[in-house]
Amino acid sequence: MVRFFFFLVGFGLTLIGCIYIIIYLNLTTIGYNFLDYVKFIIRRPECVISILGLIIIYFSIPKEEKDELHVRCFTKF
Repeated sequence: MVRFFFFLVGFGLTLIGCIYIIIYLNLTTIGYNFLDYVKFIIRRPECVISILGLIIIYFSIPKEEKDELHVRCFTKF
């Protein structure tokens, strides 16, 4: 249940950050080039939280156990 909560929090932060990144694309219409746009969104805290949200999502997803051995045999008799 805790992982699901952190997944939802991470999803919400990523969603909010990506919405702001898309909204700030309007800066290109007033003369900003792509490099200036990237420099601008890197400095904005509401855009940086999208990266934080992705990190939270990554750590909230359960990992597979690498120590288990799964052998499948598909032989017909």
